[in-house]
Amino acid sequence: MLPQEKLDLIIRRRDEVAAKLAAGANGAEFGGLSRELSEIEPVAASIAAWRQAVADLEGARALLADPASDREMRELAQTEIEDTQARIEELERAISLALLPKDAADEGGAILEVRAGTGGDEAALFAGDLFRMYARYAEQKGWSVEILSTSEGTAGGYKEIIASINGRGVFARLKFESGVHRVQRVPATETQGRIHTSAATVAVLPEAQDVDIDINEADLRIETMRAQGAGGQHVNKTESAIRITHVPTGFMVMVQEERSQHKNRARAMSLLRSRLYDEQRRKLDSERAADRKSQVGSGDRSERIRTYNFPQGRVTDHRINLTLYKLDQVITGEALDDVIEPLITQHQADLLAASGG
Repeated sequence: MLPQEKLDLIIRRRDEVAAKLAAGANGAEFGGLSRELSEIEPVAASIAAWRQAVADLEGARALLADPASDREMRELAQTEIEDTQARIEELERAISLALLPKDAADEGGAILEVRAGTGGDEAALFAGDLFRMYARYAEQKGWSVEILSTSEGTAGGYKEIIASINGRGVFARLKFESGVHRVQRVPATETQGRIHTSAATVAVLPEAQDVDIDINEADLRIETMRAQGAGGQHVNKTESAIRITHVPTGFMVMVQEERSQHKNRARAMSLLRSRLYDEQRRKLDSERAADRKSQVGSGDRSERIRTYNFPQGRVTDHRINLTLYKLDQVITGEALDDVIEPLITQHQADLLAASGG
């Protein structure tokens, strides 16, 4: 049963926010209230619809039980009861999901890290394919992608690529991508047509803001160096690359994409902050889930989560036993939602089960 007091609080808060906006809130207050109203309004509407459906159900049951009702009226009442019960169940699930504790990082951006694993050159090529898949997916969502650091493979692709993806709800949709992605295909360099298996590791970190994590400057070791790789005379003459080590944890980040040392330092600090924030979140999650493991997966970087089988055109997500025969559309980002949506649904089901909902 839905908690009526909590539902009443939501309705009252919706009315308060709407009244403040109507009274002429301005500046930062207007923006904050507008965002709150856009988030709370759909929940309030579902609550109102649920309460109306409950009233309709009682009315239909009364009509069915009324001795004065003729056969046709009773048949109509029975049909309405069945339809309304289904509607109530649907609304109750939607409201229960809305009442679940929110992940504070869900609405923000993310740091995407893709690294080649086992498989040599083919693994680096696959890492490149994965990064392009996420970049195209981000483009479809209207998100922006900013590359922070790259290390290219000798035959193409990437040994490692790190990027910042910004937009609303980025982390919520990408956070289940963390883990080992495996590919089965015939490499371009394979002369005998044999299928090879390679892997790449994906890590999706919530993009931390200044308020999320406090970094003591005294804990940092900051080094400058010349950027590596192609770049002409500039690379050889300017120490624009930045390497920052967080001494207490040993976390090290390096950024060399920009010619400006100042810009590289800002990017490196952003990346370091996100890694520390992610570590903090992972520790808390481990403590909360010490006695159970989520069916969607722990987000462990070493956990094999998905296989891309090119000869069969098949994508399999091992956490939820989902298999899709649309690899071409998934690897271009076009059908990635067909994998992500079931993962989110499973996660929500796990949260509801854990909360007793």
